[in-house]
Amino acid sequence: MREKSSEHWYAPPDGRPVYTVIGANGKERPTTIRDARKLGLVPSVSGIIQCAASPELEYWKQNQVMLATITLPKHPDETEEFWIKRIWIDSREHARKAAARGTAIHAAVERFFCTGAGDNQYWEHVDGAITTLNDGLVDIDTLTAEQSFCHPLGFGGKCDLHSADTVIDMKTKEFDEAGAASLKIYDNHAMQLSAYREGLKLPQARCAILYISVTVPGLAKLIWIDSKDLLRGWSMFQALLQYWKSKNKFFPEDTKCLVDAT
Repeated sequence: MREKSSEHWYAPPDGRPVYTVIGANGKERPTTIRDARKLGLVPSVSGIIQCAASPELEYWKQNQVMLATITLPKHPDETEEFWIKRIWIDSREHARKAAARGTAIHAAVERFFCTGAGDNQYWEHVDGAITTLNDGLVDIDTLTAEQSFCHPLGFGGKCDLHSADTVIDMKTKEFDEAGAASLKIYDNHAMQLSAYREGLKLPQARCAILYISVTVPGLAKLIWIDSKDLLRGWSMFQALLQYWKSKNKFFPEDTKCLVDAT
């Protein structure tokens, strides 16, 4: 989950990303909600979804803490307070390293679809993603990567891959062949992809999650989301969007550029 300081924002009407701004000191810094109010920006799909609890993510975080507890036993002369602090630091460091590698693999696949360029370090992951898409009857030659958008309801985003009838989000995750069998779709996936297809003006597009293994190079799995779940996801997302606006007392759709885009 991104920290609040790194929330993503988009500019109407085309969804140009505005992830950073120049601060009063002349240096670049992450865009804040205060900047968004001033510049008329809209929040990201993922930022809206984060308003809801994510049991799967919390379970993963708890597992990291428990693993750190097992691998970092308490020293005889160590205070409990310092031991707990050491566990927290270790668990967060593992999460940071896992996220960094996942981000690098994700970027390598995106780079292929954006430029056609290969990747020396993660070529197996890229090849596995391409093979899995082909096996899933996705015409990779029609896919566009990293398309951003801005919706008149007051939200924006950037889609990993899409074509005229398909919307796909890539997720990097630690799993092996046995773990691949247990991969599934969660509510946040249905919300994210239903919002993406609405934002891209493809309300009837089929949607899928492409899981890419971080631990087993070349292993990937494509899971399509049922149309009923997408409709349910869109309903849930709209409810969270209204909650986000009311909670933050910020209604981006009231800005002139969004009104003009309707």
